[in-house]
Amino acid sequence: AGAQDIKARMRARLPVIIKLKAQGIVGEDNQGYLAVLKNAGKQQEVVDAENQDRRKIYAAIAKQQGTTPALVGQRRAMKIAQKADPGTMIQDASGSWQQK
Repeated sequence: AGAQDIKARMRARLPVIIKLKAQGIVGEDNQGYLAVLKNAGKQQEVVDAENQDRRKIYAAIAKQQGTTPALVGQRRAMKIAQKADPGTMIQDASGSWQQK
């Protein structure tokens, strides 16, 4: 899948992810991925698909920058945390969860 396809899929999932975050079902972990905090039920597929696409993006960015996907994800996690809506569950560097 090309970058445009991935972006389109991520945009299409965004309303569901925003809703899941607002309900406290998912949060943003410190590695740049969505983490399920409560039973996501059938929405688990959305979370899994989002994390798969994020993995692909982080790998592509890492290749461009000559670094690791893990480091790209950690950097992205910091940006996501800064931009997150109030009420979003965020995992800090030590692994603790807090509500923004």
